[in-house]
Amino acid sequence: MEQFLVRYPELALFLVIAVGYWIGSFRIGAFSLGPVTGALFAGLAVGDFAHVPVSSMTKSFLFLLFLFGVGYSVGPQFVLAMKRDGLKPMLMAVVVSFTGLAAAIVVARVLRLDPGFAAGLMSGALSQSAAMGTATDAVNGLSVSEAQRALFVSHIAVADAVCYIFGYAGVITFCTMVVPALLKIDLKTEALKLEQALGITRAKPGLASAWRKFEMRAYRLDDQTAIAGLAVATAEARVPGHRVFIHRIRRGERILEAEPGTILAAGDVIALSAPRQIIVELIGPRGEEVEDSELLDIPLISADVFLMNPKLAGTSLQQASEESWTRGLYLRSLSRGGEALPVAAGVVLERGDLLRIVGPEAVVQNAAKSIGVIVAPSTSIDFVVLGLAIFFGGLAGVLASFSIGGITISLSTSVGTLLAGLLVGYLRTRLPHFGRIPDGAISLMTSLGLAAFVGLTGIHAGPIFLSAIRESGIGLLLGGMIVTLLPQMVGFCFGHFMLRMNPILLLGALTGAQTVTAAMAAIQERSGSSVVVLGYTPAYPISNILLTTWGSVMVAVFAA
Repeated sequence: MEQFLVRYPELALFLVIAVGYWIGSFRIGAFSLGPVTGALFAGLAVGDFAHVPVSSMTKSFLFLLFLFGVGYSVGPQFVLAMKRDGLKPMLMAVVVSFTGLAAAIVVARVLRLDPGFAAGLMSGALSQSAAMGTATDAVNGLSVSEAQRALFVSHIAVADAVCYIFGYAGVITFCTMVVPALLKIDLKTEALKLEQALGITRAKPGLASAWRKFEMRAYRLDDQTAIAGLAVATAEARVPGHRVFIHRIRRGERILEAEPGTILAAGDVIALSAPRQIIVELIGPRGEEVEDSELLDIPLISADVFLMNPKLAGTSLQQASEESWTRGLYLRSLSRGGEALPVAAGVVLERGDLLRIVGPEAVVQNAAKSIGVIVAPSTSIDFVVLGLAIFFGGLAGVLASFSIGGITISLSTSVGTLLAGLLVGYLRTRLPHFGRIPDGAISLMTSLGLAAFVGLTGIHAGPIFLSAIRESGIGLLLGGMIVTLLPQMVGFCFGHFMLRMNPILLLGALTGAQTVTAAMAAIQERSGSSVVVLGYTPAYPISNILLTTWGSVMVAVFAA
């Protein structure tokens, strides 16, 4: 078996990926290693078992695909956060990221670590596996012997493996247990308060749920019906705060389109859309429902619309719902950078948001013009933009360098590619049909690309893993714990005492600032609410970029 893996290294990689995803699927409460760290441990095991040759070009190719995919997916969020969206979570991300870097440098200095161990300490303790790639890229550019570079790269994987578990679990524990205890709060109570402030109602569906759940029914009006004799617009407004629309009217043998000024009369049969309980409230408990297939034959479509209208960006859903073009329209879901946001009156729309709307075909088409453009599912990849963006981004990264405190830092091909992905991702908010890459392709690039890269790094480090553990000792583990917790403590104090953040949004920002999505999910579970994502989404892209870049910085600092 050993000789087989050595002879066919490509098959060894697929084995590592499969085993890594299997290892990463196990959960203990909210904690799991995840597929990337699972691939690292699988790679270390395979590398210790067999000296499988590792292609540096393959590693770089996979990692550049991953970085471009990350930049492409977070580009809209990143630029929006830099402009105005979520200023407090964004500041949190900056403070936490720089504190993490400073802590890693100090701890690594105290422990007298080499560039590889130092970079791996940082990537593992701050749970940012992508930093392993930028650190590897930086190591490969050092003016040292090939054997020394190989040793440093192996040390990156070893230190990351040692520090990652607490780096992940520490943030989950701090955010779900320590912070609530320090603030003396109940997460469910605080989440409910924030939901109410945003207009989300749990017990009795309000604006948010009415935008998501509706039915189309036909009812005959009589003299006792409350809305008989009223204009359509007046009838629709009888239940404030809810989406209620009269679409068509059957009057005798004729079917009329329900204009806002049309007067409803006894004997009319109306096609009405609204949440079920609101229909009962509007029509009355004795309303006569009619099975009128011709009247109800209204073409309804659902569309994903990319928000591009600068006039709509910055407005709340409540304000947007009052626009004339939203009549007859329902919002099924709202997402920002791939993360679902709560559909609530107080949630503010931003450029680049994706709105899934449903309604009569003509209404949806008209609304799409006021929102932005309809984004139809695509199966094709713009390989021209993909290839040129990575090429020119990598070229710019190689050419760009700057000095800090006498240390020259080059952006490197990895950071250049990441920035190229950010640029292309941002351009999608301006030109949605430019450089289109399906979500499935981006998911493959980011998940498989990083898992394969880390798996190869593990295979490379496998032969020296145990000896390196003995060399680094317990100090690496304890140092990693400090690097994990110190940024969280500083971020908590900064967000609570200086920014005066809402506790739930503070927790979301803390998890996003250290890019631990599982911690955000754990808070959602404990609070019984998804509202924490509003603090997570602005912080995550900022930290994702900064922490990834820190890999190059750590190598530059400790190789000087």
